[in-house]
Amino acid sequence: MADTTSTADPLHRLAEAYRVSTTYSGFDGREREVPDATLRAVLDALGADAGDDDAVEACLARRELAPWRRVLPPVVVAVEGARTRFAAHVPHGSAVHVSLVGEDGTRTTAPQADSRPSPRDVDGVLTAEVTFEVPEDLGPGWYEVRAECPDVDGGRPVTTPLAVTPRRLSTTDRLHGRRRWGYMAQIYSVTSGRSWGVGDVSDLASLAAVSGEQGADYLLVNPLHAAEPTPPVEPSPYLPTSRRFFNPLYLRIAEVPEYAYLRPADLEVVNTLAAIQRRENLDTSTIDRDKAYAAKLKSLELLFTVRRSPHRQQQLRRFVAEGGQGLQDFGLWCALREELGEDAPEWGDVAASPAAPYAAEARTRLSHRIDFYVWMQWLLDEQLESAQRAAHLAGMDIGVIHDLAVGVHKQGADAWMLQDVLASGVSVGAPADMYNQKGQDWSQPPWHPERLAEAGYLPWRDMLRTIFRHAGGIRVDHVLGLFRLWWIPDGQEASEGAYVYYDHEAMVGILALEAELAGAVVVGEDLGTLEPWVREYLAERGVLGTSILWFEMDGDEPLPPARYRELSMASVSTHDFPPTAGFLQGVQVDVREQLGLLARPVEEERAEARKQLDTFFAAVAADGLLPEGEATGEQARVEALHRWLGQAPALLFNVSLVDAVGERRMQNQPGTGDEYPNWRIPLADGAGNPVLIETLPENARANSLVRAINEALGTRPRFQGVGEPAQPQHTDRTAP
Repeated sequence: MADTTSTADPLHRLAEAYRVSTTYSGFDGREREVPDATLRAVLDALGADAGDDDAVEACLARRELAPWRRVLPPVVVAVEGARTRFAAHVPHGSAVHVSLVGEDGTRTTAPQADSRPSPRDVDGVLTAEVTFEVPEDLGPGWYEVRAECPDVDGGRPVTTPLAVTPRRLSTTDRLHGRRRWGYMAQIYSVTSGRSWGVGDVSDLASLAAVSGEQGADYLLVNPLHAAEPTPPVEPSPYLPTSRRFFNPLYLRIAEVPEYAYLRPADLEVVNTLAAIQRRENLDTSTIDRDKAYAAKLKSLELLFTVRRSPHRQQQLRRFVAEGGQGLQDFGLWCALREELGEDAPEWGDVAASPAAPYAAEARTRLSHRIDFYVWMQWLLDEQLESAQRAAHLAGMDIGVIHDLAVGVHKQGADAWMLQDVLASGVSVGAPADMYNQKGQDWSQPPWHPERLAEAGYLPWRDMLRTIFRHAGGIRVDHVLGLFRLWWIPDGQEASEGAYVYYDHEAMVGILALEAELAGAVVVGEDLGTLEPWVREYLAERGVLGTSILWFEMDGDEPLPPARYRELSMASVSTHDFPPTAGFLQGVQVDVREQLGLLARPVEEERAEARKQLDTFFAAVAADGLLPEGEATGEQARVEALHRWLGQAPALLFNVSLVDAVGERRMQNQPGTGDEYPNWRIPLADGAGNPVLIETLPENARANSLVRAINEALGTRPRFQGVGEPAQPQHTDRTAP
């Protein structure tokens, strides 16, 4: 939590009032002071005037009086079964009645609490504070708080949203009793013979079908968030333009129903593009997103001209109505971005927001193009629904787990549409650590904590609802960002920032509420620097943590897996490390040496890497999982690590698809851009041969690892035995 130590220094008192920490602990454990210049810049981004001591004192006075100037708080967030209180402010002596209205119209009277502090003068009006309670028996869901007072606004009701959040996720509690495993995969890298050079949602469905038969209960994929509407597109799935909407790059063209009704000439164009792109499936060098997306956009434009049947048109209208203004604004941004490009001066002036003159005029002028981008979101919704259905038909009880990126691109759709609830003049990052001595700047605008609350957290809720529509779970990247984020003022080094704290009860509570309503599992990536109580809080709410084998240490020795957390998703590695086969060969050292990223001689780095491996394999051998005399080649050692990790009580167990097939290349080298082909490595085996989804059921190395995992966890394959020819329940409906 924030630094709440009282201080006579006005600037520090203002920082405390706005939940900006004036100190932080470095990676070496030493406490560091945040410079005054940084505090003033961060406070300015929060809307606080910290120009001088007089301005600070005036700002403190306004902030202290602010709650008294409104009848109800901007939002009320309660926990089911807990006594939650909130205040109403009305003229002294006035009667006020407060009720809670459910989404179904059910009305409940909010009981008044005993607490009633003395009235105070607010802008010349003697104002009373009346405290009410959320009934403990109110079930999880969204409600409206309605206050009625004859002396306020002519007696008209004043309303504010209420979120009653689950005390603990029942979806997590249902996991107890048996451990589950699933593949984690960068789905764009996983292709089939029918892909267009990049993995798509149909490939996701096929991979779910294959792994479900092997015994998997889920499939964890990279963020499928929207990127730029036209090429070139950002390769990193962790720097999207929007986290609420999805990327049309992942559409399977031949699974759009209107494909069957293309005009012959248009069908020939699409089939020609398909033939060209399918040759890319066998290229194991790098993924060319721009080429694939350009081909798909051309095909989608032709498909958009096909007249839809009445029932298809009705389904589209329903989707558009449910998407509301947010969907329309996203379509508008896509059309404008296509017309203006990224750096046009209009973005800073006449097209600066959805309501700006140029943007308002474009709603009519570009309506056809807006409809095109909205239509593609509908297609994605349909195909994502099919993928989750395929996962369940394959026997998975969780299905697809989506990854939620930390933030969005500063020039992206969300930054444009949601600028009222995002902070400007700052970006999100991380303070200096032993690997990044200058800190990290992720170039993403943070949520503005107070404006987000003023909006009733609806932007956060709406984003989660879109992801949960067809998902069995969500992995929240850097879940610590729901508690605090490192804000870096524009123009300053990444290390020259400060932590800004959020209302974690609201952020985590609403995440839990939407997951509960959707029946989804929640996993938080809780690696890195964190305060000790954070993991305990997340566990109490039923949010699973993350355990990575190489990071779980007890001093200088590996932590025995039996001592891992039960409420966690465990895995040998992560996408920021090489595949395990590559890690055993020291690929991470080789790449960093080639790119000039090493801070010490390469011999020392290699010696340190060997020492780490020797330490872990000594522990594995001590448990009898790598006995003397047994072949200890690469594959055997990879499987031994998975068997060893399989002793952990973790409820979920990740198996990286790259580990299953023997891939060695890194998917991402942190701290680089185009120096390394980050997020552009297609799936291949250890010999550099392409691995297509169709071949996975007969892949001997993958089947061997799956057998090891099923034995370690006490799970088993479904339908046919692993390694036997299988008839997947999900069939690819695309044209040849």
